[in-house]
Amino acid sequence: MDRFAYANFLHDLKEEFRRRYIAEPKVFRAPGRVNLIGEHTDYNDGWVMPVAIQFYTYVAVASRHDRNIRVCSQNLGQTAEFSLDENGELATGHWSDYIRGVAAVLRAQGVNVGGADLLIHSEVPMGAGLSSSAAIEVATALALLANADRILAPIEIAKACQRAEHEYAGSLCGIMDQFIACFGQAQRAVLLDCRDLSYEFLSLTDDARIVICNTGVKHAHATSGYNQRRADCCAGVSALRAHAMPGIHALRDVSSASLEELKGGLPEPVHRRCRHVVTENERVQAAAKALKANDLQVFGRLMYESHVSLRDDYEVSCKELDLMVEIARTLPGVYGARMTGGGFGGCTVNLVRADCVEPFVASIKQEYAHATGLSADVYTCIAAQGAGPADAM
Repeated sequence: MDRFAYANFLHDLKEEFRRRYIAEPKVFRAPGRVNLIGEHTDYNDGWVMPVAIQFYTYVAVASRHDRNIRVCSQNLGQTAEFSLDENGELATGHWSDYIRGVAAVLRAQGVNVGGADLLIHSEVPMGAGLSSSAAIEVATALALLANADRILAPIEIAKACQRAEHEYAGSLCGIMDQFIACFGQAQRAVLLDCRDLSYEFLSLTDDARIVICNTGVKHAHATSGYNQRRADCCAGVSALRAHAMPGIHALRDVSSASLEELKGGLPEPVHRRCRHVVTENERVQAAAKALKANDLQVFGRLMYESHVSLRDDYEVSCKELDLMVEIARTLPGVYGARMTGGGFGGCTVNLVRADCVEPFVASIKQEYAHATGLSADVYTCIAAQGAGPADAM
């Protein structure tokens, strides 16, 4: 939205907060993300290439005089309240688990988290693979830290939010989503090494646009096969260690050539899960070189190869995602397309020549609806700034 519309939005959010809580809020925001390439590599110590996108989750906050946190979601029209001193079960399956988790992890790390009133508004589509969970975690962390008059380094915020998702939402995610929510930059992708968290910003060309197509099929990492895929990767590492690679720590340490030599020691489907991760790491490295050389044809080819691997080896695609990619492949000006996010539904990411974006959007909506009867939301995205105070953006 433009500056005028954004100012009006923040004004309305603060007015709603004042009406509901009779207090003056501070507002923080964190972005969703799309991953250009490098899927299911982050929790295998591999490489990823995410981009923060201009869809944000906003958290308005004001302090309370007790030990309770009250939170209202504008999107869901629901409220929740809990005590900071309660010792209940970790994952309850309620959306407030993200808030409870962030508060608990910050407290465990020595932050004097106090009672707070929170109002949340999110532009990030839920269940679409655009990391709505990390956006709410990071924005909540910033709000609670400000309420406690504490500052943490962005990497410490990312790690705390990842831990909260593990322990309180039941999803054993890697660090990518929380990292890019904290570190995103406008007009740049990030090549992130998920082992040592070193990173490099990669400039995005003006010749192409990132277009995200939402299949309308929802996923839930914690209740889908996400955690099983992670377990398969761990089983693969254990089997490779036991055979001929005792020094490896993760699939990031394995080359595709070595994996094929040792595949006889891996059961199915563990071998195929490992093959996806190993070859995907190689594709990310090749994609970074292509982007630096502004070779979008090569970058797009690697995106298609990534999708095939996710579909066949990792088996986290679905018929709607596959269809969306195949439609994109037939349209003019498309460099590449692939599913993005954890899978089992959600979105595809497409790299489209700038002058072809408008007809691409019209065509893919029409053809997808004709084939499935479903209406697809399509978003043309820019690489956006990471988390921070909403008034300062």
